[in-house]
Amino acid sequence: MSDAARLLVIDTATAACSVALFEGDTLLAHRHDVVGRGHAERLLPMIADLPGGGRAGDILVDVGPGSFTGIRVGIAAARALALGWGAEARGYSALALIAAAALAKDDEGARAPELAVVTEGGHGEVFMQAFAAPFRALDTVQSLRPEAALAALAGRRAIGSGTRWLADLASDFPIADAWPDAANALLLPPEYRTLPPAPLYGRAPDAKVPTPRVTR
Repeated sequence: MSDAARLLVIDTATAACSVALFEGDTLLAHRHDVVGRGHAERLLPMIADLPGGGRAGDILVDVGPGSFTGIRVGIAAARALALGWGAEARGYSALALIAAAALAKDDEGARAPELAVVTEGGHGEVFMQAFAAPFRALDTVQSLRPEAALAALAGRRAIGSGTRWLADLASDFPIADAWPDAANALLLPPEYRTLPPAPLYGRAPDAKVPTPRVTR
């Protein structure tokens, strides 16, 4: 197959950094590492290490929510490569990818038909969204204080990096770290892979544009 039939997936929205190259439904190669910081330095070498330098006719990128810096790094790379290669860039949600991988591992929810993905947010909050099998989102992304997220679980199993924050409130709460992995991108139904390649921050940015001062 030609490069046009290949799909490059980029995921830098969280502490994990991963890339994957598909040809049709076949995973040709992928790289995944939980790096914390330094996505900008790690991403391009990861892509270059893929077959053909990762060149593809389609690009998928994790648009968040997650790290403001990580989200921007991935989207900037996806847009630049799409421009240079004449490719199409589209996005997907970090929380949806984590949920899709977990439900697939559970044989489409045989373990539990519903779960909540809880990831680290900012300013002492966590991002949270509920999903069910067959794969579908039950609500939209919320940015919540840990105590509010714990109350909103409604008995659902929780996975994701934010479960550590919930365990701080309930000593018997199971910590279930889970990170998005580009290699799992095709587990998402097609309609969950059509977001625009633009940031999905999940909450207002830390920095705000100053209000212009009115002179009299």
